[in-house]
Amino acid sequence: MSEAANIAPVDGLLGDGDEVGTVAKFFRALGDPSRLRLLEFLLDGEHSVSDCVAHIGLSQGRISTHLACLADCGYVQARREGRWCYYRVTDPRVAELVMLARALAADNCTALDACERIDAPESAPRRT
Repeated sequence: MSEAANIAPVDGLLGDGDEVGTVAKFFRALGDPSRLRLLEFLLDGEHSVSDCVAHIGLSQGRISTHLACLADCGYVQARREGRWCYYRVTDPRVAELVMLARALAADNCTALDACERIDAPESAPRRT
C-alpha cells in the first residue's frame, strides 16, 4: 500500500466544489515564482518592501502587488511604521509547506521538467 493511502483526510476539506476551489486558490497564490521567492525571503524574518525589492530585483510596484496578494491570502502580514511597511510570514506552517514543496519538486524534478501540460514560468531557470 502506498504512503498516500495512509494519510487521513481532513474532515470537510474536500466536501464540495467550493472547498476544492479554495484549496486550488491556496496553491495558485504560490504558483507565481516571484511570490514564492518573496515568501521564501520572508521566512527568515520581517523585511521592508525596499528589502524585498533589493532581494527579488523587481520594481517596487510589482513587489507591492505580490506582497498584497500574499497578504490577502493570509500568507504574510504587513506592519506599518511611519512611511515604511514591513512584512512577515504569519504562520510557521508556511515554512513547512515551502520546504515540503521543495523536497517534493526535487524528488520529482525529472517528471516536472518533462511535463508539457503545465508551462514553465518565464522567469524560472531551466535545469540542463
